[in-house]
Amino acid sequence: MAEAEGAFLETFDVEERSQLGSLRFATVVGRYYEDLAQRLESGARAGFEIAGVQAGEVEHHSVPGAFELPFAAKVLAESGDFAGVACLGVVIRGETAHFDYVCGESARGVQEVQLTTGVPCAFGVITCDNMDQALARAGGDKRDQGRNAALTICRMALLKRRVG
Repeated sequence: MAEAEGAFLETFDVEERSQLGSLRFATVVGRYYEDLAQRLESGARAGFEIAGVQAGEVEHHSVPGAFELPFAAKVLAESGDFAGVACLGVVIRGETAHFDYVCGESARGVQEVQLTTGVPCAFGVITCDNMDQALARAGGDKRDQGRNAALTICRMALLKRRVG
């Protein structure tokens, strides 16, 4: 797989896997669409496994929806217990502007948490127009937001260790 297709996220050498194996991570998932939430969590588990993070070193948390993700990420990041937080959820466009507010504030909030706490937080929130698009991004292929969020915080935790 070429780097443009995500190989950078998916490839960890022995040293990187060793470093990641000594760290703890958290996921927090918005459960508004329960079936999609389960798929995102499954993808995140697969991502952590690819990176060499043991299942017992990942703590899973739930919130009602995507809007609540930044608060949960902040609580987890400020605890000092985690090297990264994967924020997962789904927001599907409806008939009102509610979609725009939830997506924008969720993204802004997750970004703010990582910048103010110094703990990597991945924005693994699917923002789409319909259920078919959501299913395509929460289900095991290269666009799996759960897996990519887990891999992203692993990469960022390695960067922080190397530089910080």
